[in-house]
Amino acid sequence: MVIALAQLMVVLDATIVNIALPSAQRDLGMSDGNRQWVVTAYTVAFGGLLLLGGRVADLVGRKRTFVIGLIGFAGASALGGAAVSPGMLFGARALQGSFAAVLAPSALSLVTTTFTAPKERAKAFGIYGALAGSGSAIGLLTGGLLTEYLNWRWCLYVNVPIAALAVFGACALLRDRPGNRGGRLDVRGVVMGCGGLVCVVYGFGEAAARGWTDPFVLAALAGGLALLAAFAWWQTRAPSPLLPPQIIKDRTRAGCFLTMALAVAGLFGIFLFMSYYLQVVLGYSPLRTGLAFLPLTAAIITGSTQISARFLQRTAPRALLVPGMLLASSGTLLLTTLTVEAEYATRVLPAMVLMGLGMGLTFTPVFATATAGVAPHDAGVTSATVNTAQQVGGSIGTALLNTIATMSSTAYVAAHLRDPAQQAQITREGIVHGYTVALWWSAGLMLLAGLIAALMVTAKAPDRRAPTDAPVRESVA
Repeated sequence: MVIALAQLMVVLDATIVNIALPSAQRDLGMSDGNRQWVVTAYTVAFGGLLLLGGRVADLVGRKRTFVIGLIGFAGASALGGAAVSPGMLFGARALQGSFAAVLAPSALSLVTTTFTAPKERAKAFGIYGALAGSGSAIGLLTGGLLTEYLNWRWCLYVNVPIAALAVFGACALLRDRPGNRGGRLDVRGVVMGCGGLVCVVYGFGEAAARGWTDPFVLAALAGGLALLAAFAWWQTRAPSPLLPPQIIKDRTRAGCFLTMALAVAGLFGIFLFMSYYLQVVLGYSPLRTGLAFLPLTAAIITGSTQISARFLQRTAPRALLVPGMLLASSGTLLLTTLTVEAEYATRVLPAMVLMGLGMGLTFTPVFATATAGVAPHDAGVTSATVNTAQQVGGSIGTALLNTIATMSSTAYVAAHLRDPAQQAQITREGIVHGYTVALWWSAGLMLLAGLIAALMVTAKAPDRRAPTDAPVRESVA
């Protein structure tokens, strides 16, 4: 629960400020063009520095980096809550993301190395997967509550008591092996790998605002891909690689990484569209919007802890992953029937339940399988790679689907607006049309994730007699 508490804090901070953003913009005098940095500064630093954070955890020790990450995250949160200018808030959010990049991989690798018996491992990853999958929705609800009843600054201050509680629990309860003191940090790999990820995440984040053909966006994406290509080449020659090649050469593990990236790409797009649909089209308040996501959160937790955690110890991972992605995509397809007068209870609620159950069936086996059978000195960087797939997938999915929605909405309004008196109605219909087109793409991403899981995740069911996780899965190179 200590580890899960820290993971929840990291994940929900990606969305907790979304609902509070209008209030923060008014208070600090942010421009419309700069306000996105409140979100982007966090995701760019988080996604770009994860590999470095994972390797640092392996070298220094996971418990130590876990505590350092908690303290740093709390300090950055307090700084952001006390911000008196946009620049101060942007910097605090980037600092939050940097410490999150240390905290997240150390948290997941602590779960990996602490729980080795198949039954305990399944329960632990069920809890971890539930919070990792539902954290974004919980962030929307928490942001709505704090903004409506307290102040937008409490969306950042709230991390301080959470982190303090987690630090106390970590010092009292967590145990860890010493770090790999004989290892070295691959500085060249850090520059190329982390630099490439920062450029790619930043490029996709800016594409939503600037457009895909903007020279700055193209330069960031091209530069990021070039750095990542150089990073891949260097990792096969580096004496102490930042990302050991054997981690991603494993067929099952690579399948888990791809499944995670595609699943989250579809899910984060849904968070974006449904937040706007409920507030802009249906006229919900921030708090009511947050509450509307509760069934999704409850379904993810149920799918992770009551279904995945129970079957993971006796079932092959893809027997959970494939049905999970089919359920999630079917829920997404239900949302493609939305209209400007759609009823929440008849259209949105069933879709959220199906999506939540599907994601709950997916996250737990992905986390557990991707980190199974890894040498202890590589646990941190493997955990970081899973988190990187999640962050990069979310950034790419949000930018790609938002662009598709915007273009489709513009085309719909241009084709249907004949009478200026109907402009408001046609515009609302155009917005919903754009969302439904993007949701078709989101469902397609989830179906592709299911196909990849079926073809690549070939690990067998765990041996329930095994005392450790060593024979849990078959490694297929």
